[in-house]
Amino acid sequence: MTPLFRKFLGINWVLFATMAGLLIFGVFAIYSACWMREAEGLDDKWRDQIVWILGGLVAFFLASLIDYRWVVWAGIPFYLLGIALLVVTLVSGTEVYGQKGWLNIGGLTLQTSQVAIAGGIIFMALILSHLHRLHPIFRNHFLRLIIAGVAGGLPFLMVLASGDFGSALVWLPVIGAMVLVGSIPFRYLIVIILAGTMLLPYAYFFGLKDYQKKRITVQIDMLMGRKVDTLGAAYSAHYNLLAIGSGGFTGKGFKSTDTINYKKFISPHTAINDFIFAVLAEEHGFRGAILMMMAFLLLLLQCLFVAFYSRDMLGRLIVVGVVGLFFAHIFQNVGMNLLIMPITGIPLPLISYGGTFVVIVLFLMGLVQSVWVHRSHVAEEPHKPAMEIDHLA
Repeated sequence: MTPLFRKFLGINWVLFATMAGLLIFGVFAIYSACWMREAEGLDDKWRDQIVWILGGLVAFFLASLIDYRWVVWAGIPFYLLGIALLVVTLVSGTEVYGQKGWLNIGGLTLQTSQVAIAGGIIFMALILSHLHRLHPIFRNHFLRLIIAGVAGGLPFLMVLASGDFGSALVWLPVIGAMVLVGSIPFRYLIVIILAGTMLLPYAYFFGLKDYQKKRITVQIDMLMGRKVDTLGAAYSAHYNLLAIGSGGFTGKGFKSTDTINYKKFISPHTAINDFIFAVLAEEHGFRGAILMMMAFLLLLLQCLFVAFYSRDMLGRLIVVGVVGLFFAHIFQNVGMNLLIMPITGIPLPLISYGGTFVVIVLFLMGLVQSVWVHRSHVAEEPHKPAMEIDHLA
């Protein structure tokens, strides 16, 4: 048996089956959302999703079978590439819904924020796990925290400047989770959280655009039972809630012509992406939505299981970063459909339609699998001179 085939057999197939089940359900959900959109040219989007998934699976298996200790050293150029793409996007990117977050390259539309966050997870894992080995000065927790904060904060600010508030927001739990696991004393984290809480009013009044502020105020007004403009700022939130609530426990059924989505009260372009949870909750009801959420819970718990059995801090940090990213996307996407969170443009992992995002998600899941496959490989200790060994003895 060749080592490569042994690695293939060593993949966590339960985790893979959970991921594959969500991908299949995602294609099914996209088809449910767009089969009637022939006039808009969106009825074939589910086929495009399959193509992106196949491309993502190539990245998944490559990342799974190559030792992550080798893959991770591509984190620095990967991170720099992400920063460079963000700069180019800010200068000459394509603007969609007030967000300048896409770049057209060779006929393909690339969401550069997704490339940046993948590189950021790998780069921060390197900083928190290896930086202290370079020089004794980097053993200082505060210095490592500052460097990790700059590494994560730079793309966060650049994505925020592009108007993509949703993609910027997911950086915060990713950075928080990795710093928490990266041996940074808890007292530093408490200070950061308190300082961030103090700065929230300034971020709201001076950092957000008017339409972003409106989304927050509309959410608060609806939760308080105040009158809102359901044909204006509260349009999406109102019809998302109406779709989810009208689905009941069992839903209205597959290809029902009595759905809010079929009647075009949900935008065709967001029904397959940001608001796909509302579409599937209306068609499949509470039981369909809760089954999907249980599958996500199983996926995240298995990832945490992989992190627990990682052979080193580097692998543990990579997995924790991926879990933080997934959790942020799931919580924000489902939360904005249920009015728990303000509406921001953010996809549901493995379910929503998306090219760059699907490939990046599967690549990151491949890194998680690599941590599992190579968990029993003992890292080689650096050779120590005989005099040093005698001194230590």
